[in-house]
Amino acid sequence: MHLEMTLLQIVSVLLLPGAWGQISSNTFGVVVEAKNITLPEGSKAVLPCHSPRMVWTQDRLKDRQRVVHWDLVRSSPEYSMERVLDMSPGARERVYNSINKGRISLPDTAFTDGNFSLIIDNVVATDKGVYTCNLHHHYCQIHQSIKIQLNVTKSARKEKRYWDGERTVFVVMLGKSVVLPCVNRRSLWREGLQEDQQQVAHWDFQPPGVRPDRADRLVDLYASGERRDYGPRFGASKMSVEEDAFTLGDFSLSIADLRPVFKGLYSCHLHHHYCGLHERRIYRLNVGPAVPPAPTSAPRVFQNDVPEQRTVQEVEGPRVVNVILPEQRGYFVQHMGYFLATFLLLAFIVVAVIVVTRRRKKRGLEYDIRRYERGTVISGGEMALECTELRTYNQEPTNSDYKNNILKERDMSKDCNMDFDGKLWK
Repeated sequence: MHLEMTLLQIVSVLLLPGAWGQISSNTFGVVVEAKNITLPEGSKAVLPCHSPRMVWTQDRLKDRQRVVHWDLVRSSPEYSMERVLDMSPGARERVYNSINKGRISLPDTAFTDGNFSLIIDNVVATDKGVYTCNLHHHYCQIHQSIKIQLNVTKSARKEKRYWDGERTVFVVMLGKSVVLPCVNRRSLWREGLQEDQQQVAHWDFQPPGVRPDRADRLVDLYASGERRDYGPRFGASKMSVEEDAFTLGDFSLSIADLRPVFKGLYSCHLHHHYCGLHERRIYRLNVGPAVPPAPTSAPRVFQNDVPEQRTVQEVEGPRVVNVILPEQRGYFVQHMGYFLATFLLLAFIVVAVIVVTRRRKKRGLEYDIRRYERGTVISGGEMALECTELRTYNQEPTNSDYKNNILKERDMSKDCNMDFDGKLWK
C-alpha cells in the first residue's frame, strides 16, 4: 500500500507539474489585477490596492446580518410563490402561514452548528412544490441558495429520493414526515468568532530570479490595529502604507526615491477569513533612467542688449486681441453652401438667357420662310411661281420691230407663261 502511494506521488510530480502549481497558487489567493509599471529613478511610486469589502465595520448586529429563509414555488393549480418561514440568530423563527404553525420548523441550533434543514411533519398534498433554502450574510455580502423538489404520493412503494439533473427530488407518502436538508458549516454562519482578528493584509516583494515562495515579507496589517514591518525599507521611510487602511479600504504601497534595487515583483494580499475573501494584486515594477534636470542657469545678457533706463514711467495699457470664433462647428460648411447656391443660381440664369435667345432666333427664321411662302400660294389650290429667271442681256439694235415698250413686255410675258406651262406638263 505504501509502495503504491509512493509511486503515485512520483508520477504526479513528473507528469502533472501544472496541478501542483495550481494548488500552490490557490493558497495565495485569486489574482484580480496584474500590471507592469515603469517609472524613472528618483521618482515616487504608488502601487494601488483597493477593496471595499475589506473595510472593517464590526459585526455587532449579527441578529440582523445573518438570515435564513425558506420559499415555496407551486406549479399547480396556478403558479405561485410564498415565504414559508425565516429565522435570524437574535430572533425566533417566523412562520408565515397559520396552517403550517407547529408543523414546519427549523432546528434551534441552526446558527450554532450550521444546520438549516426544513422539518415538515404530517405531509399534505399542498406541500408539493420546489423549496428554496436562502442564506444571506449582509455584512460579508454573501448570498447562497439551494433548491429541493418535494412530491407527494399515496403509495409507499413510490417513496424515493433521487437527482433529476438540476435538483434533489424527494417523493414522500402522505401523512409522513420529511427533512429537506440545508447544511452549511462554514464558520461564517456560526457564532463565537472574532471578525476583527480575521482580516489581514500584507505586501510581499519578489526580486528578479526569486521564486514566489521565497518572496520577502514587507508589512502585515491587521484589522485589530496591529502592524508588523519587515526589513530596513519601512524603517528608513522608503515605503509606507496608510494608517487608516482598514477604514478606507485603501492598502496602496508608496515607495519614495526609487532606486534600481527596488525593481521586482510586488504583490498585495487581502484575506478576510471571516467572510472567506482571498484576493491578490500583482505589480511588476521597472526602474528606468533618471529624468535629466531642467536647465536653471540664467541667460547671458550682453552689453548691447541692456535696455536703456527710462526716465519717464510709461504705463502700458492692456493688450486686447480680438478673436472671432465661429458660433458653430459647421461654419466653413455653411459658407461653402452659400457659395455653391449662388454659383448654381448664376449658372441657371445664364442657361435661361441662352435658351431664350436661341428660341427667338429660330422664330425669326420661321417667320422669313412663311413670308416667302405667302407669295407663292394662291387660293383655289393652284400654285403660281414668280418668274425670276435671268436671261442674258442682248442689246438690241435701235431699229427694233416693236413700236413701243408695251408691246415688248407683252411678248415677254407670253414667252414666260409658255415656258412655265411646259415645265408643269413635264
